[in-house]
Amino acid sequence: MRRPEPAVILRRAIRIEQHPKHPLYLFTLTASELLRIADVSRVSRDPAGALLGYQRPEVKKHVRNITEYLNGDQVLFPNSIILALSSNAVFKQVRGPKVDPGIAEAGTLHIPLPKPGQPKPAWIVDGQQRALALSQCKRQDFPVPVNAFVADEVDLQRDQFLRVNNTKPLPRGLITELLPEVSTLLPSNLAVRKAPAALCDLLHRDPESPFKGLIRRSSQDAASRSAAVVTDTAVVKMLQDSLSSPSGCLFPYRNIASGETDFGAVRKLLLLYWTAVRDVFPEAWGKLPTRSRLMHGAGICAMGRLMDKVMGSIDLHGARAPQLVRAELARIKPLCHWTDGRWERSAWTGTRFRTPPSTSAFSPTSCFAPT
Repeated sequence: MRRPEPAVILRRAIRIEQHPKHPLYLFTLTASELLRIADVSRVSRDPAGALLGYQRPEVKKHVRNITEYLNGDQVLFPNSIILALSSNAVFKQVRGPKVDPGIAEAGTLHIPLPKPGQPKPAWIVDGQQRALALSQCKRQDFPVPVNAFVADEVDLQRDQFLRVNNTKPLPRGLITELLPEVSTLLPSNLAVRKAPAALCDLLHRDPESPFKGLIRRSSQDAASRSAAVVTDTAVVKMLQDSLSSPSGCLFPYRNIASGETDFGAVRKLLLLYWTAVRDVFPEAWGKLPTRSRLMHGAGICAMGRLMDKVMGSIDLHGARAPQLVRAELARIKPLCHWTDGRWERSAWTGTRFRTPPSTSAFSPTSCFAPT
């Protein structure tokens, strides 16, 4: 008669108190146990548009290389998997003298196994590719070092995911989507990108935005990505340049001391300007970058610099603000060749902008900058 499988996995573990609410555990799991208790939480969005998960899609070649190594004869696998563990896991301290009180405690970790249809008690924060390789290797009894912190909140899991992968080449688009969802204090190199990332998300999802549905995001399905024509990297760079430069039109709306941004005013300015861009250049708006230089990163960058010049003198609350912005853009319309023709150097003589160096009929132009 077959014996029933246990409802929990028991492991000797070390508990380290780094944070009073989120204890850290050091223990091991076998290759077969890892994906029985842990899910890979990939980035996606629910029907309402809320961001779900935080992981990037697996890299098949990388997984295959790890699997081949694990199937070899001499295997040393010291890199630990980092898990976010549900609070349903229970740690029971062993009796006896404490060798290093206040630093670490030895005990037994009780990790419940999920029943069919129930969520798993852990999520992989770092080591997604290694976990997938372990699930495919021949030695399913291979022991794997694991670091796990207790966190039911997805926000904390995202925060740790960004920090752990801060020095690795994470896709910029993935970081752009995750940053607005993280409420904890971030490293300076990520914190400076949080406001532009949040504004990029606003432009993509706001029903009144001319960019709605046009910005390519990591969480999009295949159908949505086919309709998206602008990279989020280009939009974030345009926003970051304007927010960080004293000459940028968005700069006055950001408090440098506190890091706070007046998103209401910035939203009004962005929708006002970019709606005018769409209306003045309808033949170039919403097309693939191969058919419209305006939708290329260089075009977004160039029009972002023009935004800094134009919007600095526009009263956002004035009744004639939309007409004034369109009138300013109409002045440069005869000089622009977004969908055909060449950007002639002579056409820019006497203007406030220097000509883009590329004169190819269809290749993207470089950003033109104020002289």
